[in-house]
Amino acid sequence: MKILYGVQGTGNGHTTRARVMAKAFDQRNDIQVDYLFSGREKDKYFDMEVFGDFASYRGLSFETKGGKISKSATFKAAKLSELYRDIKNVRATDYDLVINDFEPISAWAAKRNNIPSISISHQAAFVHPIPQQPGTLFDKLITRYFAPTDLHLGVHWYHFGHAIMPPFIEADDSHCPPSRTYLVYLPFEEVDDINALLDPFSEHDFICFHPKIEQDVQAGNIQWRRPSKVDFVSILQSCSGVIANAGFELASECLHFGKKLLIKPLSGQYEQLSNAKTLVQLGLAQSMPTLDSDTVEEWLVKPAIERIAYPQNPDILIDWLVKRDWQAVNALCEQLWSKVRFPQSVVTQLDKLPIANR
Repeated sequence: MKILYGVQGTGNGHTTRARVMAKAFDQRNDIQVDYLFSGREKDKYFDMEVFGDFASYRGLSFETKGGKISKSATFKAAKLSELYRDIKNVRATDYDLVINDFEPISAWAAKRNNIPSISISHQAAFVHPIPQQPGTLFDKLITRYFAPTDLHLGVHWYHFGHAIMPPFIEADDSHCPPSRTYLVYLPFEEVDDINALLDPFSEHDFICFHPKIEQDVQAGNIQWRRPSKVDFVSILQSCSGVIANAGFELASECLHFGKKLLIKPLSGQYEQLSNAKTLVQLGLAQSMPTLDSDTVEEWLVKPAIERIAYPQNPDILIDWLVKRDWQAVNALCEQLWSKVRFPQSVVTQLDKLPIANR
């Protein structure tokens, strides 16, 4: 079986999910996978060895400024003629299946050439009536048509009674005793704004990863770090808590490792606002609409959360892909959720959901 795997390269969450899949694909002799990334320049990716000689395109992505989506900058940066040319140039007919993680070029190339396509992404969960932020018409159009596929297989922290699967966690599952350090990952915020947020808390140690940091540096109680997947995961496992934007994958890792979480959703970003709503509703995180030191002070004294044991091995999903019985998606999801263990505190919150969403 030959698969083209398209991955949205904006941010690191999509890449993290694809990395888990790529490691599992590498163990199989019955599958050949080529990877296509879009959303940033090829030299801006890091820790990409598992993807081999991956293809990289400009694609489409949202531009941000000061922690907010900038629609004017987004439209200005879009190169639609280049996007159309890239879609035409992708040889989708060389593949039996296109897997898509919210990546437009591979999705539209599959549609254009009538090649079977499956969306395996967090965004695909939003085609179902799950708890989410009320979106605009633009948000709904983006969710359905940005990267259209034949089948939507959503990924979320809970299934809410729909064909949604749990996240796979890319990390060593050993438990480290928590340190006094807090991990900070706010890539859509400005460095000066993050520094102003954390500066009042000199009695606490923070390690901040940020894409604009080119050299690791210590500034008082704040360590500024360049992006590094290996270092990031190591610190995540040993830290006392995480302050981050409301991306799906990092929040999933925090839940899996039992790290208390303070989130600042990207303003104007429908997915992150919906993530924040769900996490707060389930009692899994605290949220702040803006960078607010008072909220940080309150959060720092909160206790750790109980961990949710999400699966790490996607072999069940890969077996389902190879079998090609792709309409049997409900049975697949039920099998995957049987591997998840929720603490009683989360079960209590889930019991409060409307019957239709349980």
